[in-house]
Amino acid sequence: MCADTPKALEASLSGLDWEDWLDRLDDVADADGYVERLGADHAAIFIEHKPTLLVTFESFASLRVVSPEARPMGWELARALGWSHLCLASKTDSWFREGRVYGYFDRLVDDGFFEEFDQVIFYGAGPAGYAAAAFSVAAPGARVLAIQPQATLDPRMTEWDERFRRRRRLDFTSRYGYAPDMLDAADRAVILYDPDIEEDAMHAALFARANVMRFRMRFMGPRLDRSLIRMNILLRIIARFSAGKLDTASLARLYRARRTDVPYLKSILARLEDDGRLYHTARLAQAVMRETPGPRFRRAIRAAYAKAEEQGVAMPPREID
Repeated sequence: MCADTPKALEASLSGLDWEDWLDRLDDVADADGYVERLGADHAAIFIEHKPTLLVTFESFASLRVVSPEARPMGWELARALGWSHLCLASKTDSWFREGRVYGYFDRLVDDGFFEEFDQVIFYGAGPAGYAAAAFSVAAPGARVLAIQPQATLDPRMTEWDERFRRRRRLDFTSRYGYAPDMLDAADRAVILYDPDIEEDAMHAALFARANVMRFRMRFMGPRLDRSLIRMNILLRIIARFSAGKLDTASLARLYRARRTDVPYLKSILARLEDDGRLYHTARLAQAVMRETPGPRFRRAIRAAYAKAEEQGVAMPPREID
């Protein structure tokens, strides 16, 4: 951690509702930045430090789950690497489709705010991933990391996505609207997604651009960002992205952390069981039990061998009862 880390980044913000959380942020950010409310449901929180700027889009509900201290996710990276941080926070998942948010970015552009930094990185996941891509156009030359982003919710483009029907009333056709087009000004963008979630895979396909790398992370489920945080690789991904060292090979190396991630292994196990692949179920469960014993995998071993005996299926040597 840098010796001159802004004190605001150390503050605990847990146990507060939206309004109190913003009031507390306003208090702690005063010396190093600011909090600006953008209507009733959005806010911008800026902490100034070193000349790399991380811009994150985060929902209040999600960050309280990810951070025990209810701090913006970007604060951890700002503390570790000494970066400046701008958090666009929303009270609920809003895709940041709000006129005051547009106006805020317009003012940043007019003031030359992004030009004051040597590097700008936009980050978000899900609805916030959409926003990270969409608003990155305000900082030409920025880099963008978006996890499971939607391209748009405009039903004329994505009527196949039934997950967010109520949010189709949001305007995705005006300014900062279609996220893939907004990436044209970016230096580089990386899209991470689970191809087994059909809607996410279809949205990812819409982001196909020469400056966009799409990377598949199977069996991670609908909250891929939380899985990467749990595996302690999300911040490493962002740091390598900043250094220009993030490519398919380096992502694949970082992604190897899944091999010891129990929730991921349980997801693989469930898929094998659903597919009736008894041999592979036994092999996986026994391999996991050698390193991380657990009742879920022990039950899987017993069930697989019992079914194999009934069906006369050849199985690997049984190592664990």
